[in-house]
This record gives sequence, C-alpha cells and structure tokens, in this order.
Amino acid sequence: MLETMRNCIRNKKVLILGFGREGKSTYKLMQKAGGYERLAIADLNPITDTLAENVLIITGEDYQKSLNDYDVVFKSPGIVLEQEIGTYTCEIVSQTELFFRRFRNQIIGITGTKGKSTTTTLLYHVLKEAGVKCVLAGNIGIPAFDIAEEIQEDTVICFEMSSHQLEYMSVSPKYGVLMNIHEEHLDHYGTMEKYVAAKERIYRNQQAGDKLICNMEILPKENTCKSQVISIGYEGSNADIQVEETRIRYKNKAFSIPVSEIKLIGIHNYYDIGVVYGLLQELGVSDEVFMEALKTYEPLPHRLQYVGTVDGIKYYDDSISTICDTTIQALTSLKDTDTVIIGGMDRGIEYQELISFLSEHEVPNIILMEATGKRIYREIKKNYPDFKAVERIQPVEHLEDAVELAKKVTRQGKSCVMSPAAASYGIFKNFEERGEVFVKLVRGE
Repeated sequence: MLETMRNCIRNKKVLILGFGREGKSTYKLMQKAGGYERLAIADLNPITDTLAENVLIITGEDYQKSLNDYDVVFKSPGIVLEQEIGTYTCEIVSQTELFFRRFRNQIIGITGTKGKSTTTTLLYHVLKEAGVKCVLAGNIGIPAFDIAEEIQEDTVICFEMSSHQLEYMSVSPKYGVLMNIHEEHLDHYGTMEKYVAAKERIYRNQQAGDKLICNMEILPKENTCKSQVISIGYEGSNADIQVEETRIRYKNKAFSIPVSEIKLIGIHNYYDIGVVYGLLQELGVSDEVFMEALKTYEPLPHRLQYVGTVDGIKYYDDSISTICDTTIQALTSLKDTDTVIIGGMDRGIEYQELISFLSEHEVPNIILMEATGKRIYREIKKNYPDFKAVERIQPVEHLEDAVELAKKVTRQGKSCVMSPAAASYGIFKNFEERGEVFVKLVRGE
C-alpha cells in the first residue's frame, strides 16, 4: 500500500480534503510514504491535531476554494464538492480508490441503501469461523488504510461501501454486491438518478470473470456490466438466489435458516443471509460451517434490536431506519407490535408508501414525532380521508415525549418499536446516538 501511495503523490502538491476519521488515516499513511512536494489539509471545522510543521491547514467556509492549487486531492466520503468534479484541474481521488487499485482482486464490495452493514459483518463472521484469512473495512467504520498492513496475498477483504465512497470510483471489486436501492441521500445528490449512478459504480468497472450479486429488481442494463450477474430475489421472482421466507435456494440446493437459534429476525435479515449464502457458495464454504456461524453471529446495534422488557413491555431499537421500507419491514417482522414511533429530520423523501401501509396495518398506536412526523400527520389529514382508524395517530414533539406516551399506551406483553423512517441529523449526531437515547429513555436512566 505504501508503494501505491508513493506512486500517487510523488513530487506532487497534495491536499487532504476533510479531516475526520478517514482523513486522519490518509494523513498517517501519507507521512509514512513521503515523497510529496507539499501537503495541505482542508476542513470546514477547526483542526487541533498535532501535525508536521510543513503541513498547511485550511479551515472555514472557504476551505474548498483552493483545490486547483494542488495536483492531487484526497476527498473524504462525506465532503460534497462545490463544483462538478469534471470542472477541477486537479486529480480528485479517495482512500477507497487507492485501496481498490492495490487490492481489488481480493475485495468483496457490498453496497445498498439498507442491509449492507449486516451483510458485510455476517460475511466476515462466517469467513472467520470457516478459518478463512479475512479483514473487515470500509463504511463500517474502519478506514481501509488502517488495515492495509494486515493484508496478505490470500486475505479476503469484506468491504462495506457507501454511495459516497462509490460516487467517483474508477475501480470495482472482483466480487460486488448491490443489495437494493431506495430513495435516500437526496439532500446530497439532488436526484435519484445521481444516487443510483453512484451505487451502480459497484459494478461499472468490473471485468470479465468478476461476479456481481444483484437485487432482481435493479439488474444492470445491457452493456453496463462485464461481470457474471447472479440475481437475488424473493420467492416467485425467478432469481438465481431465492429467499423463500426461511429457506434459501441456490444452485439446486436448499438451505433452511435456523430461525429459532439465531438473533437475526425478519424477512429483510433473511434476505441478507441469502446474499451471504450466495457468496459463500461461490467461495466454497460449506452449509454446515455457515449454519454454525449463523448461530453465533451477534447482530449490529440499532437494527431491530431487542433492548429489553420494562414493566411488561418489549422494546425494540430500529434507529437505523431512515426510509419507509425499513419501518414497514420492522412492523412486518414484529407481529405483536402495539406501538410504533416514527419521525426525524425531514429530507423531503416521499411517505405515501408508509402511510398506505399504516392505514391497512393493525398497529394500535402510531406515534409521530419531529419534522417528518408532523409532515406525515399533515399529509394524512389532508390527502388520506379514508385512513383507517385515524385516531391511532398520536403526534408529539420529540423522542422524550414519544417514549413517555409509549409507556402509557402500549399494553403489557406487547412490543414498542422505534423505527423512525427518517434521518437523525440536526436532532442527534447520528442514528447511533438516537438509538442510545431511546434505550436510556426506555430504562428511565
């Protein structure tokens, strides 16, 4: 990896754009590699880290104004460029781009609007249990450069990829997974077309001999993918991998998910298991090993996570839910839900699908909070006069109010799930903090 970095920055004027976790990781490797002519770091926020004396620091509102003063710019995923990328005279790359240039033949890249973290960590867990040399990296919170030194020629790299990491990529992994695409991140991309285009980069630069596992509903268009495409879908979809409730079929084999012995619940998680099963068949891991590893996998927090029973009420934290589909999945999976808590930051996504589902669903208590909760409530009142049992809807201001009300209206022996169908930003630092606050409120801490 050091040599790949040296070749990229040798005798160049280099700028690191964004100095969060990934930017700091890039700086660390760059200092080891050396050979650059000049180095600067630019970020909207102040930088207080101790850096080498010759490093220029650029901060404040104009931190992106000097990009063309440099030969190479390492952009962090969360940074939104102020201009179209093609208008810059500098070369704009990323940590992920460089890492893929070096290791692409060893990478299983996994992306999708939802389910990518569970799928990536489950794959990693099973491979470890199977005795396969592997590492975990990417959007899961582990910068690629931080694990580069661990990688040997036979190491499998399980790499979670966000749309931001994929947006400008010119390299695709040998094994790619495109799980699903839902309306998301429109505050960043502006249009669904741009968001979809970013996701499609998981396969756009694949080569003959590579493989792509792809949701049946979003298969690549003709002449856009050189790899072998393996489709996945639910029963009756005619996909190569079929998820039939708790059974997975692939290559004339059937695998029964041991639902009573694992902690993953819900058909959406069984779909994730189906993706991993397909990958493991391609990698030669036996069904027996997969079965045992499934039983010891610990689900990631805030993903339809059971957090405990308080005063006879079962509480579930589904803070990862930022779109309609995930809330629908939560209510479909938890059959005894008495109360659902919905709402968060309003990013302008459409809620017709969720409203129609809630009208037909029998959940007795629908608590709507924050900006999206208010918008959903207004839309129901204005546009859905036939919404069934509209008295089930109970608007509140914030999460604290929602939990307080949920404790009063949820019946003992039943479940309450927070599945917001909305982002957390502007209210909480991230969905993790939202989930942690929810748990504390439930427990009265």
